[in-house]
Amino acid sequence: MGKNLTSRAEDYSKWYNELVVKADLAENSAVRGCMVIKPYGYAIWEKMQAELDRMFKETGHQNAYFPLFVPKSLFEAEEKNAEGFAKECAVVTHYRLQNDPDREGKLRVDPEAKLEEELVVRPTSEAIIWNTYKGWIQSYRDLPILVNQWANVVRWEMRTRLFLRTAEFLWQEGHTAHATQDEAWEETKLINNVYATFVENFMAIPVIQGLKTESERFAGADETMCIEALMQDGKALQAGTSHFLGQNFAKAFDVKFTNREGKQDYVWATSWGVSTRLMGALIMTHSDDKGLVLPPNLAPFQVVIVPIYKNDEQFDKIATLAESIISDLKERGISVKFDNRDTLRPGAKFAQHELQGVPLRIAIGPKDLEDETVELARRDNLTKQTVILDRLSVVVEDLLEEIQENLFTKALEYRNSHITKVETFDQFKDVLETKAGFISAHWDGTAETEQKIKELTKATIRCIPLDGDTEAGSCVYSGNPSKQRVLFAKAY
Repeated sequence: MGKNLTSRAEDYSKWYNELVVKADLAENSAVRGCMVIKPYGYAIWEKMQAELDRMFKETGHQNAYFPLFVPKSLFEAEEKNAEGFAKECAVVTHYRLQNDPDREGKLRVDPEAKLEEELVVRPTSEAIIWNTYKGWIQSYRDLPILVNQWANVVRWEMRTRLFLRTAEFLWQEGHTAHATQDEAWEETKLINNVYATFVENFMAIPVIQGLKTESERFAGADETMCIEALMQDGKALQAGTSHFLGQNFAKAFDVKFTNREGKQDYVWATSWGVSTRLMGALIMTHSDDKGLVLPPNLAPFQVVIVPIYKNDEQFDKIATLAESIISDLKERGISVKFDNRDTLRPGAKFAQHELQGVPLRIAIGPKDLEDETVELARRDNLTKQTVILDRLSVVVEDLLEEIQENLFTKALEYRNSHITKVETFDQFKDVLETKAGFISAHWDGTAETEQKIKELTKATIRCIPLDGDTEAGSCVYSGNPSKQRVLFAKAY
C-alpha cells in the first residue's frame, strides 16, 4: 500500500496529496473545494479537539454556539474586517427553491424569495458575536466573557488542498471581552501559549511564537500573535493565531460598559483560532515515504495487535493472549486495536498500519506463544524487537513516550538546522532556493520593503519572534536601519 506513494524527494506536493487519500484521512467531495473527512482522519481531529477543549476549559473558557449566517450589515460594521474577508465570502441571497416550469423534474431559485438583506456564510464570527455581546454586557460585573465555539466556516478559496486550504473547514474560534487593555493583552498571550503547548506536547511539532507584521495581521486586529512551524520541505505553516482586537469591534457594535469608577467605556477584545489545517501540519512534519507517522499522543490507537496463524486453533490461542494484553495496556491508558480481520493476510495488515502511522505494532504467531514473547515494531524508526510477555506493558508504555519525544526532537533538529541568518539580499535569495526554511534577516519595518521582497521571492515575513535577536543592523533589502531580525520563509 505505502509502496505506491510518490516519494517526497520526487514530488512533495504529490506525496502529500496521495498520502491524505491513501491513509484514509480525507477525500475531495462533490462540492468543489470542500472535503470529506473520513473516520480515521476525523478520529485524529477528535483527539486534537478533546485536548484543546480541555486546555481551554482549564483556563476558564466556556463553549457556546453562534449562527452560521451573518447579516451583511453586521458583517460590514467593522470596516477592516469586512474588507479583509470580502473576496472570500459566500453569500445567501434567496430562501426558497421551486419547480422549474421550463424543465420538468428540476428546480430553480424562486425569484420571489429574495432575502431583504443578504446573509454572509461566516468566514469568521466576530460580527455576529459582538452584536450578541452588546446585549450581554452592561457593567464590569459582566466581564470578562471567555467564550469559545467549535464550528465550521466558509472561505471561498480558488486553489484548494485537503486540510491545508479548503472552502469549508472545521475550527475553534475564541471570542473574549475584557474590562481593560491589559486583561485583553494577557488573554492574547495566554492563548498563544496554550496553542504552542498543545502543538509541541501533543503534535510533537516545535513552533516559534511571534507577532505578525501589520500587513499579515488579522483584519480588524491591533496585534496578531502566532505560532509558526516548519514542514519537511522547508516551507513554513502558520499553526495558530491569537488576536488582540483592542476596542475596534466594541466601537463598531457600540459595546460599552460601566467601569468600576462608574464611567462608560468600550470593551476590550480578543479572538483566536486553530483549524483542521493542523492535520496538514501533522502529516507534513513527521510522515515519510511509507506513509503517516503519528505521535502517540494523537494516534487514534497507539498499538495494533496482528495475529499470525494457520488454523482456528492457533487463532483462538492468540486471541486469548491478545485480550490479556489489551486489558493490561488499557489499564495503563493505552489505546489498542486487535486486527482480527480474516479478509487480509498479515503482510497486508502490516502495510496498512504502517501507511496509517500506528506508533507500535505487536505481531503474535505460534512460535511467540511457545516462547511467551511477541514481536514489537516501531513506526517512527521502523525497528523491531522481541519482547517477553512479562515485560510487554512496561516496554510499550516506555516506547510510546520515547516515540513522542523522538518525533519532537527530530523535528526540532530539522527546524533549528533550517534557520539561517543572512546579511545581504543575494544571500537571502540563495538560501531560499538552495536550502529553504526560515531566513533570519534584518527588515526596515516598512510595508513597502515587505511587499517588494514578497514580489521578488514569494517569501513573506512569518513573524517577528518574541525571543528574536534585537541587535541593530541594516535591512537585507533596502539597507536602511533595522532594530531586529525577523523570520522570512515561503509558506503554505
